Amino acid sequence: MLGSGRAFRRPLPGRVSSHETALGHVHTRAPDSDAMNSRSLPYLLIAPALLFLAVFFLYPFSLVAWQAFSTDEGRLTTEHFADMVGYWKFNDTLRNTLWLAAIVVPIQLVLSLLMATMVSKMQRGRDMVLYIWTIPLGISDLAAGLIWLAIFEQTGYLNSILHGLGLIEQPVAFLGYQSKLTLFVAIMLAEVWRATAIMLVILVAGIGLIPKEYNEAAEVFGAGPWQRFRRVTFPLLKPSLQTALILRVILAFEVFAVVIALSGTQFPVLMGAVYERQFVLRDTSVAAAYAMLILAISIAFTLLVLWWLRVPKEARI
Repeated sequence: MLGSGRAFRRPLPGRVSSHETALGHVHTRAPDSDAMNSRSLPYLLIAPALLFLAVFFLYPFSLVAWQAFSTDEGRLTTEHFADMVGYWKFNDTLRNTLWLAAIVVPIQLVLSLLMATMVSKMQRGRDMVLYIWTIPLGISDLAAGLIWLAIFEQTGYLNSILHGLGLIEQPVAFLGYQSKLTLFVAIMLAEVWRATAIMLVILVAGIGLIPKEYNEAAEVFGAGPWQRFRRVTFPLLKPSLQTALILRVILAFEVFAVVIALSGTQFPVLMGAVYERQFVLRDTSVAAAYAMLILAISIAFTLLVLWWLRVPKEARI
């Protein structure tokens, strides 16, 4: 009868009634293909990257390594490295590359740290300043070299300014073969201007990940700006510094277009030697030996950076 008792409702097909739940008649769903797909999804996502790495890096690297350590008959040898070391320009080439990296990278590190700290503390105009500072990222290496060539050449802007101020009577050959120091300074300035923005972008992102509460707490306890940077910001910024320095060190040993634009062959570097051997002298084996040397130096300095900026697990954010 209506209203005389609890209404009886038949459970819909496919649904479980409360009585069946109480009696324990609910059957749990067994693991299916969804679980398998969830486990294999990460591997499927990185598969294209691994394929790209294998096709465009590992395979060419194996070919270059084989060329560097083998003869035309297929025998293993180190004679190509002996030819490389015995070349009369080798010492100057290696020294110029190492000196350029040793001077440019620390300057860029200091500048990028200062610029990133300034940008992170700005309240207004931050995006505009960061955009202006990163403009060199959109300029190719060769274009950057040509820009600085227009400044330092005999008919360039620097000579025009100095002559207009009455400081010189005749144009100065800043990039001449007799001016090795000014030639090195010109290449150094061009590299600093061109590539500092790479480190700046990475460090700005790294500073943005540091919780503000850490610096605020240090300020409450009386720490000054330098103490806060040395004790708080710098240790927490080490992972970003690792990435920025490794990337910049590797690129420093591969400098080529800026050097060619400003000096031609007056300032030999390792990548210039690779180009000369490969495309001018058609000696692919010695060019491969140079490439292996650049790789070895890059790996050595990468390990040095990782050791210097090692981050203990308990100090990671």
